[in-house]
Amino acid sequence: MAAAGRSSPVSAWRRLQERIAPRLVAWPFPLAVLLLWYLGARFEWIAPQVLPSPAAVWATLLDLLRTGEIWGHLQVSMTRVFAGFAVGLAVGGALGVAMGLSPTFKDYVYPLFKAFSQVPVLGWLPLLMLLVGIDEALKIILIAKAALVPIALNTCKGIQGVPTRYIEVARVLRFTRWQLLTKVVLPSAFAPIWSGVRYGFTHAWLALVVVELLASSEGIGFLIVYGRQLFQLDVVLAAVVVVGIVGYLLDKALALVELRLTRWRRAGF
Repeated sequence: MAAAGRSSPVSAWRRLQERIAPRLVAWPFPLAVLLLWYLGARFEWIAPQVLPSPAAVWATLLDLLRTGEIWGHLQVSMTRVFAGFAVGLAVGGALGVAMGLSPTFKDYVYPLFKAFSQVPVLGWLPLLMLLVGIDEALKIILIAKAALVPIALNTCKGIQGVPTRYIEVARVLRFTRWQLLTKVVLPSAFAPIWSGVRYGFTHAWLALVVVELLASSEGIGFLIVYGRQLFQLDVVLAAVVVVGIVGYLLDKALALVELRLTRWRRAGF
């Protein structure tokens, strides 16, 4: 019989399986796609000029990393996405808080906001090109718009979902409006608000690539267009791989921040 407080080898193995199994389940499909890609290039089911082999794409990616070309484009893209996301976070957060706290304000603003959110990023591109040109302002505005919508909606939803009893207790304690907002409402609505932040950053990253594909002379999106114009599909695919990896890592970083913040909040209670 195992000693009290000490897990048996069987239970430890089961916990290890529960931890590893979900990660293993995610691997077969991408590996199958990679194998199909390799076979298609190996047996030339598609012309090599159209579908370079994985080895050629990998070699091109290493060359771009070695020469530093990819780092220059990535730095430009990261600067744009963080600037646009910061604007979207500020405006979307303020708008979401206002709509969540004031039903009257929401009644006035929400219909127009809903119509605004239904227009995709590319729908605003022609108008904004006429108003602000094709410089950095255009890209930051479009990225901010992409981030603003999910942040505002999730912030509003989170605030409206705060239990009424929390508000009543705060009023009994005679909290000021600022104390009510910072000590009760925002902490209680943290989970949906942070979900909006993560969705907002994901949308901002996607909008960045789209904008750079259409109106840019540098950045990861421009590198994709540049490779297509020169019919260098290995460069295109290498840039696509970088876009996917960077987007995945950024989302994982936000997930780690969320985990750290939720641990802090649980410890605080």
